[in-house]
Amino acid sequence: MDLGDLLIFRSVVQEGGITRAAERLHRVQSNVTTRVRQLEQDLGVDLFIRKGKRMHLSPNGKLLLDYADRLLDLAQEARDAVHDGEPRGPFSLGAMESTAAIRLPAPLSEFHHRYPDVTLELHTASISQLTSGVLAGEYDAALVAEPIGDDFEKTTIYDEELVLVAEAGHSPIRTPRDIRSRSVLAFEAGCPYRLRLQQWFARSGELPERIIEMSSWHAIVGCVAARMGIAILPQMVLSTFPKLNFLSIHAMPAGVNRAPTVLITRKGARSPKVTALIDILNDSAGASRPPKQRKKSN
Repeated sequence: MDLGDLLIFRSVVQEGGITRAAERLHRVQSNVTTRVRQLEQDLGVDLFIRKGKRMHLSPNGKLLLDYADRLLDLAQEARDAVHDGEPRGPFSLGAMESTAAIRLPAPLSEFHHRYPDVTLELHTASISQLTSGVLAGEYDAALVAEPIGDDFEKTTIYDEELVLVAEAGHSPIRTPRDIRSRSVLAFEAGCPYRLRLQQWFARSGELPERIIEMSSWHAIVGCVAARMGIAILPQMVLSTFPKLNFLSIHAMPAGVNRAPTVLITRKGARSPKVTALIDILNDSAGASRPPKQRKKSN
């Protein structure tokens, strides 16, 4: 068993079959089939369950895939370490929609300027898709909101302030009782912002009347303006909405009004490209924070 065998094995898993894996690796199908068979013979186990032309990972295959990911990541880390450490090559970055649209344009422009040898691709997805994608090796890194598990290396980049948004003219919202008869517009279950709103309701022994799941911040804000419900969202999202006079903004209480955004990578898989991006993101985040006011001396 060598790294070449593991790379072919992982490609077959990721591409869902021999044909697409061969195309990705620029090999003939018979070569990929032979290498997979040889790996199975070497290990003495079946890595796939074959039904006609379809292939599914066997339990032993799932076990090997975890080791293959770690070994291939470690090998890439070793290659990076013995070179000059200059970021180069493909870089797949995942991010939440709001972060990608509002926070990333300036720092990614700077990243492209500083590191022209890096081919960066930005992908937006839900937090569950981003975290699973990082673990599966689909993304080199991703920007997600806390809380997430301990399976990652994490660097805090932003600390978003969360606010409640309702239609213009809505009466002040101080407790969940003020909106218990209103629908809540939110992302899918598991969204950290939605979780904080549900925690706020739970503290008062209340439940939202109805939660309407949506897939876009623009849609959520538009529907709030149209009096379809209320929503919790990062304050920075409102900077992109041109009709703020159609909305009313209400503060959330301490404990549920902050949402750190972290950059995550697989443990042990942080590359020079990721480190370079973190430096630029931190510089950008620092520049966007208002300066601290000095206390007047008596």
